[in-house]
Amino acid sequence: MIDLSKERLAMSVPGEGAAGKTGSWRVFRPVVDREKCNACGLCALYCPEGVIDADLNVDLEYCKGCGICANECPKKAITMVREVR
Repeated sequence: MIDLSKERLAMSVPGEGAAGKTGSWRVFRPVVDREKCNACGLCALYCPEGVIDADLNVDLEYCKGCGICANECPKKAITMVREVR
């Protein structure tokens, strides 16, 4: 199991880009099934935007909806759900 409480120097921190926050262009968003999740932390480790915290909460203001977290989850506890606008 990965210890997410340790400070990681190489990890990026989400921030507002030139076009602002993610906004309305994200098509899919990750949803974590806490019953299936074993808190291994791989989703947070692989997230290119660094938007998954130590409690495995996804910051949807910065999440791009790439689905890497869902793809890397060994328990398939993360599903990508289409955004409804």
